[in-house]
Amino acid sequence: MVKPVYNLPDDAEDDQALTRHWLKSIQAHYGPDQVARIAEACDLLNRCRGNQVLETGETQVRHLLSIADILVGLRMDEQTIIAALLNGCLNRAGISEEQLSERFGVGVGRMVGDLGRIDQIANVDAVIAAKDQPEHEENLRRLLLGIAEDVRVVLVVLSERLHLMRAIKGLEEERRRKIAHDTRQVYAPLANRLGVWQLKWEMEDLSLRYLEPADYKRIAKLLGDRRAERERYIADVIVTLQEHFADAGIKAQITGRPKHIYSIWRKMQRKNVDFEEIFDLRAVRIMVDDLASCYAALGIVHGLWKHIPTEFDDYIATPKGNFYQSLHTAVVGPEEKPLEVQIRTFDMHQHAEFGVAAHWAYKESKGHDVEFQRRIVSMRGWLELKDEVDDSDFIEHFKSDLEPAHVYVLTPQAKVVELTRGATPLDFAYAIHSEIGHRCRGAKVDGRIVPLNEPLVSGQTVEILTRKTARPSRDWLSPRRGYVKTSKARNRLKQWFKQQGYDQHVNEGRIQLDKEMARLGIVEKPQLDGIARRYNFQKGDDVLAAIGSGELSATQVVHQLDASRNEEQKERDSEDKIKVAKPQPILPGKRGEIVVEGVDDLMSHLAHCCKPVPNDPIIGFITRGRGVTVHREDCPNVLNLPGDEGQRLIDVRWADQPADAIYQVDLQILASDRKGLLRDISSILSDDDIDVLGVNTHSDRTNDTASMRFTVEIKNITQLDRVLGKLGQMPDVFDVRRLH
Repeated sequence: MVKPVYNLPDDAEDDQALTRHWLKSIQAHYGPDQVARIAEACDLLNRCRGNQVLETGETQVRHLLSIADILVGLRMDEQTIIAALLNGCLNRAGISEEQLSERFGVGVGRMVGDLGRIDQIANVDAVIAAKDQPEHEENLRRLLLGIAEDVRVVLVVLSERLHLMRAIKGLEEERRRKIAHDTRQVYAPLANRLGVWQLKWEMEDLSLRYLEPADYKRIAKLLGDRRAERERYIADVIVTLQEHFADAGIKAQITGRPKHIYSIWRKMQRKNVDFEEIFDLRAVRIMVDDLASCYAALGIVHGLWKHIPTEFDDYIATPKGNFYQSLHTAVVGPEEKPLEVQIRTFDMHQHAEFGVAAHWAYKESKGHDVEFQRRIVSMRGWLELKDEVDDSDFIEHFKSDLEPAHVYVLTPQAKVVELTRGATPLDFAYAIHSEIGHRCRGAKVDGRIVPLNEPLVSGQTVEILTRKTARPSRDWLSPRRGYVKTSKARNRLKQWFKQQGYDQHVNEGRIQLDKEMARLGIVEKPQLDGIARRYNFQKGDDVLAAIGSGELSATQVVHQLDASRNEEQKERDSEDKIKVAKPQPILPGKRGEIVVEGVDDLMSHLAHCCKPVPNDPIIGFITRGRGVTVHREDCPNVLNLPGDEGQRLIDVRWADQPADAIYQVDLQILASDRKGLLRDISSILSDDDIDVLGVNTHSDRTNDTASMRFTVEIKNITQLDRVLGKLGQMPDVFDVRRLH
């Protein structure tokens, strides 16, 4: 039977007396400075919680002290104890997360904030169909891990759930069963995965006590002896084995545990056997250095106690399908009681606990999720090493390993939805249903209107605002705008656009082409009829319709615009040679590529402010002593010239270009600030044989963004468009464009 032990007296006069008694009891586990900090947290707890009474009949102060006491038993650090005591104190008595961070450290402030977000979710009942319940429960477990930046938060949550299970005896049966069901399905498996066996077995036993009371009482009666007595039995067995192994020269690590009531009940249900056929009510595990020692240890065990012939499995010679290896045997141990013995090497144990054969994975029969298991392994690694390492940066060391690859958000009905990390409200809409995505016109996150391309965070509740007449926007497919992250949303959008009418596609295509031309700084009107023939279309509108439907990209068409302008320029140059007796020379500007209309031998050079490239509309400005400076027609310096200065503008045009002509262009890139960003951008430029003349970067620490300006040399607008496209497809790049 479950009998919890607390360092909290039942006859305390009030919460203050209860707190003083508990603080005195923990002095054996923490130093004077640590106890002083915990006492300070207790003072704050009594101030902000007052005399609140919970549905279980206990005060909020006793409730939180009980949780902290469980964590003391787990030998958790004082920051975890303080966070548990202050859970729920945020925004009470004027207490903020920032104030807690200043008073008790950033770690405590973050943990209390995460605990508050988890409490909000834990108190919401989801409306879930029975067939979807297992998936929802699994996603809820992952949600709890996704919200917690610090694994210690999960331990506080599990300790809180355990104490709740201990305290619900006086509640109505329906309420008890609901709490017990959630504990068995969500919290106990989470404790199992993290290897916190002390919490797992008690939560499971208490759940069985309220969900299957008759079975629980029957098994408890059949066990006869108390758990404490069974634990003493195991301790005696371990001492006996250690003595015989020492005599045989076998180095071994031996652990043991008595099987708890829920585990016995589950095995009886799974194997359809009666209590008398369960041979592992008491069990020990022996770990040795090598394979030979496994079989030597087995010989000693069988020599000490009578072997039960039907209960032997050699999973070393014949591993399980998940590569699990171990020797399993059962013997009639001391006092004629059955005893299970598992024998394995340390490497086999490591694989069983952390590899694809991980205990929780095959016990729960869940599909293998490499990413999720990576996080579980990292969390368990921290829990195993926390008592061995004294390092203030220890938690930070594990943070990168604990970061999830997914986010878990909730519908207004509290159903958990798994999305790729970085997913947006629009991804969420398409994850719910394609029609919800198509008719989406806005989103609320935790009751606040947000942009459709704002990344979601685990634990948020998302509500999609729809309108029957709404339609998807072509902008949603733009990687630079970041509206959709998931392939499901992108594919649904592409399918929708393919199904729309011709006129709609023409309009969408025109918008996309205009945006792409603006991005590249092209201002002249495109001649689409000529381009249509290149793609075997009848007219220019067919080209726009192809862009709108996704058959062509605006980038492809801009490339063709560039080619068409080159041909038209050659035709105009040929006509000029026929009409003019003396051909106008290509004047020796910086690279010999500009023709100044009506003037011979006049020095010209390209302006540094707008950096025109071939086929940009251009105009010349007569300088004092430096010849003609060539600008783009839309250059701000030209458009804002004083009235009298405008008389110095003259017509210029592009001539035939030499094969090796190059031009300077400024590129502006806005991206998420990360390590290696500059290296990755430089690699793309280098791969396209583009020289970088200058780089200017600025990092904004308030929102972790980087603004970068590159001055590069390019050969033509086709090359410029190609590199803009490659840069725009880079991870974490929000926007890339040519500067005027």
